[in-house]
Amino acid sequence: MTFQIQLTSGDATAAPCDVLVVSVLQEALDKNSTLSGLERALGGGLFAHAKASEFEGKNEQQLDLPTFGKIPARRLLLIGAGPKGDLDAARLRALAAVGMRSALGTNVKAITFVPPLPEPDLRALGEGLVLGAYRFTKYFTGERKPKSELGKISVLVPAAGAKSAASKKSLELGVQVARAVSLARDAVNEPPNVLYPETLAGIARSLAKKHGLKLKVLGKKQIFEAGMLLHYAVGQGSANEPRFIHLTYRPKKPKKKLAFVGKGLTFDSGGLCIKPAPGMGEMKSDMAGAAAVLGLMAAVAVVRPDVEVHGIIGAAENMPDGSAYRPADVFSSLDGKTVEIINTDAEGRLVLADALTYATKLAPDVIVDAATLTGAVLVALGKTYSAFYASDDALARTLETAAREAGESFWRMPLIEELGDQLKSDIADLKHTGDRWGGSITAALFLREFVAKVPWIHCDIAGPALSERARGVVPKGGTGHGVLTFLRFVENAGS
Repeated sequence: MTFQIQLTSGDATAAPCDVLVVSVLQEALDKNSTLSGLERALGGGLFAHAKASEFEGKNEQQLDLPTFGKIPARRLLLIGAGPKGDLDAARLRALAAVGMRSALGTNVKAITFVPPLPEPDLRALGEGLVLGAYRFTKYFTGERKPKSELGKISVLVPAAGAKSAASKKSLELGVQVARAVSLARDAVNEPPNVLYPETLAGIARSLAKKHGLKLKVLGKKQIFEAGMLLHYAVGQGSANEPRFIHLTYRPKKPKKKLAFVGKGLTFDSGGLCIKPAPGMGEMKSDMAGAAAVLGLMAAVAVVRPDVEVHGIIGAAENMPDGSAYRPADVFSSLDGKTVEIINTDAEGRLVLADALTYATKLAPDVIVDAATLTGAVLVALGKTYSAFYASDDALARTLETAAREAGESFWRMPLIEELGDQLKSDIADLKHTGDRWGGSITAALFLREFVAKVPWIHCDIAGPALSERARGVVPKGGTGHGVLTFLRFVENAGS
């Protein structure tokens, strides 16, 4: 995505572009000065056509029509912004994304976007424009390769806003945050023969070099020597060796210290408890938690909050080699607890257990982990919501606030103590899985064994990490889900 986004001013009817996108509040259309100008420039008929099409400016309602050369723009796209009172940052972000996605098409190189208000939240708008323009076309060739690429997006605002240094800075910050989310999306979309544990480490190296972040990477031997034997066990059956990754952003005077831990299973075959073939290809997304952490660290590096942030990733590939770990094996953990293996397809919680223990040793104020951890959460909440578990109510409310501001869907689930009995082993300290019923809860209870007394949030993002269709800011494929919520969580902690 090499296109530029700039603030501009002037008459929308004279904007030189391929598509003119006008976002419209849900009110009498003839009160909208931009639409009134377009009505005159097009020679009449716009309001009548909108009425006939029942376009009223309802949220994300669309009306797409050609201009027949009567104005410089080849197409006019109206996008409903809904009631003015409902237009918060999350709605504006989604509105901009929907507008961009609908505007893109063959030979669209320049787009002009007219916000619904003269002084919009430019950061949220910049985020939405970039997220809506996102495409993963890296592997298309021949006729499938895009014939042209978007080169410029112009955001039409009053002259004073277009010249304001603060406005330009806010828009650019939104663009950079969205590019951090796009980094997470790209990682999820990459095929598993390209993206494996060392590739994740390579992304972390690039971020560290670009933004001046501190980086620590452990290879297979070092993971073993460090005592992360659960992580080591999961990765021992693959030719692609595991990696442990630790990125650090540290401002001069941090107000808080936060640790984010991501599950980085770059491919999960299920190991010896191999998965059925249908759907196995989607297991390339089993590193979406790690992708969210990488995206967060990229975003934190440009926002630069007064909060110390640690991004920790346990990366491995779960394969059924002759040296793979087995059901009934027992391994020690970095925490010291011993764990009996029940099902090698429940590998993510093992990798996370050692990573969480590592995080506790940093003495953070809060640990947040993100993982595509269970199929059970899909049964409970479907594919558009993430479950989260929190160690206390106040901490839960902070994540709920961050998610609402980010426009991402998280639903708190209970840590039902009596289900913890299912994790008692006859020969070790713990079994790593319980019964089928309540599987997302028992997975969370297992992880809680490794966070000591540090305040902790576990996010099971198995549903929204990969989307089957585009909606709002979400594209089809890898979504980068969690990055915006975690960034808001960090920023709120520093405010």
